[in-house]
Amino acid sequence: MSTIILVDDQPIANFITRKLLEIEGYDKDVVDFTNPEEALVYLEERQNTLIFLDLNMPEMNGWEFLDLLKAKGHEHRIIILTSSTSAVDRNKAKEYPAVIEFIEKPLNKSKFARLQPILQQW
Repeated sequence: MSTIILVDDQPIANFITRKLLEIEGYDKDVVDFTNPEEALVYLEERQNTLIFLDLNMPEMNGWEFLDLLKAKGHEHRIIILTSSTSAVDRNKAKEYPAVIEFIEKPLNKSKFARLQPILQQW
């Protein structure tokens, strides 16, 4: 299993995602960040990670984060996990080849079940 990265400025959101991963048996190599800039530094030395990414963060939003990853040529896969219900955001996410899923918060077991095929590859 490769590393799974959680990037959300809300610690409780990262906690919930981590717990769901643990419950489903994906508790190894999970690293979470509340500061997206710290996550980018961490990702400098890594390739092919799965990232759960929030869009609405104060220091750097998810779109800026995605643009920086793209500019650096990183080969990561992104699951957007956001409070945004905007169709504009959902459509914009489709413009990023690295984005493989768009899920509205809160993450729960039924939404998590949709991610099982993705997680089984990790």
